[in-house]
Amino acid sequence: MKKFFALIAAGMMAVTMTGCGGSTAPATTDKATDKTANLVELEDMVASGKMTIGYTLINPLNYFDSQTNELVGFETEFAKAVCEKLGVEAVFQEIDWDSKEIELNSKNIDCIWNGMTITPEREETMSISVPYMENRQVIIVKAENADKYRESFDGANVVAEQGSAGEELVQGDESFASAKYTAVASQATALMEVSSGTADVAVIDYTMAGGSVGEGTDYADLVFVDKGYESESYGIAFRKGSDVTNKVNEIISELAADGTIGKIAEKYGLSDLILVK
Repeated sequence: MKKFFALIAAGMMAVTMTGCGGSTAPATTDKATDKTANLVELEDMVASGKMTIGYTLINPLNYFDSQTNELVGFETEFAKAVCEKLGVEAVFQEIDWDSKEIELNSKNIDCIWNGMTITPEREETMSISVPYMENRQVIIVKAENADKYRESFDGANVVAEQGSAGEELVQGDESFASAKYTAVASQATALMEVSSGTADVAVIDYTMAGGSVGEGTDYADLVFVDKGYESESYGIAFRKGSDVTNKVNEIISELAADGTIGKIAEKYGLSDLILVK
């Protein structure tokens, strides 16, 4: 009987030690299933000497200079400045915007850095930097239709980039309920659709609209109408839990303080939209 109680006592002591952290074999966490696990990626990125940046072509954020055929733009120069501080090369890889999270999580790219609107849904699945630029959605129409579509989209053929904030607006705002919506591959495609007459209205970023339509641009026949849609904020997306995000945030703060971000923004006519000072 004494032996029986001794075994019970020993068992209880083992349970108690385990509960207090006394076990010599601590439990491990399966990072594949733990979405909040920290991803130690910064050291590997610095060792590799590069950061692969997923982007799409949006003027004035990322676009090819017509004279030099060099990739330029606010986001391009901003990314290069951050990477220089980080000690790595900025490698730009064009992606399908609708597949951006797939590209990120499959490690085809290290981050999404291309005027990406911060949303609660994206914050659930990705690690996003501090907001650095303000944006909002505007409509693009032919000049002669500006007054018409300022009032109503009834019966209009509307286009927006698939997976974009513009698409979210069209699908969620009641003012587009009577319109006919078609998703397109990019915001640049949306502009072409309106210019060619295959669409009446394009919904794109304010940051793109100013330098893409009107006098002196390739779309002199188009204008943008700012209907005062809710402001958005841009952020840089890394994989959920990545330790790269905090380091990039530190560098953004440094580049804001020394005036680098302000100078790049001024160059591309975006000074009024910068959120980091």
